[in-house]
Amino acid sequence: MLYEGKPVGTPDPGAFWRVISEHGVKVLFTAPTAFRAIKKEDPAGEHLARYDLSGFRALFLAGERLDPDTYGWASDLLGVPVIDHWWQTETGWPIASNCLGLESLPVKPGSPTKPVPGYDVRILRESGEEAETEEEGAVVIRLPLPPGNLTTLWGNDARFVESYMSEFPGHYLTGDGGHVDRDGYLFVMGRIDDVMNVAGHRLSSGAMEAVLSSHADVADCAVIGVRDELKGEVPLGLVVLKAGVRRKRSELEAELVRMMREQIGAVASFKRVVVVERLPKTRSGKILRRTMREIADGMDYAVPSTIDDPAILDEIHLALEARSRA
Repeated sequence: MLYEGKPVGTPDPGAFWRVISEHGVKVLFTAPTAFRAIKKEDPAGEHLARYDLSGFRALFLAGERLDPDTYGWASDLLGVPVIDHWWQTETGWPIASNCLGLESLPVKPGSPTKPVPGYDVRILRESGEEAETEEEGAVVIRLPLPPGNLTTLWGNDARFVESYMSEFPGHYLTGDGGHVDRDGYLFVMGRIDDVMNVAGHRLSSGAMEAVLSSHADVADCAVIGVRDELKGEVPLGLVVLKAGVRRKRSELEAELVRMMREQIGAVASFKRVVVVERLPKTRSGKILRRTMREIADGMDYAVPSTIDDPAILDEIHLALEARSRA
């Protein structure tokens, strides 16, 4: 069953619950951004109480990184397994997941669990050497790719090899960065392009976003790297607040900066936070970080054809200008 439309404002944050209740839906698959939108409008989950979800069995989330806070909120609210799984259009089916049909493993929030059968996932350094446990690197899949994956690009074999196979010979480059922990759990922290180089230190936007999203007042967030003459790049946090939050922005910003310093460290050089009404995203829910970086750096940018609402880019531009004048 397909549901088209936003999970809020159609007419309220109970839209998903209504569909599940009325049609006996057992499993829902959507993007984490949908649940962050619901969490923003209805943080206490009051709309859920109006519907019967006794037949609902599991929630699957994919399409972008599932931050631990959103995982915890959805899990506590629904009381069913929340499956964070990671895949790509090119692969056609999940690369890593907690496979309920095989064996349910203990959940580690922030991880899509372990590679599913058929995928040999590795973490490589820029040199091509395999990274150590817990060490950040490029997430790749050792060849051969399993059935169902792309075999080329239509009419352009050379570009297929150049884009996916040339960076690390013998491996498919996913374009994502991450690490594997001591238990073999995979943590996909975001696109390689979203890794910031702050004074020689490589920092993951995903790790910093996890810190911001854990704040009780934050519904959604993004961290981007903006140009800095001294350090090369410095992180900038954009946060969307939950409905009903009325606080001094200066106090909230100070709390977020302190949390980042405590959990990531002073090396992050995180000092700037901008509160926005919403974040620019594609229609499938992916945050347009590159476009926001271009806006923050004062560069000319093209409006992506996949954007859900182009007006959001003007809102981001105005918010950043106002913050720079403050």
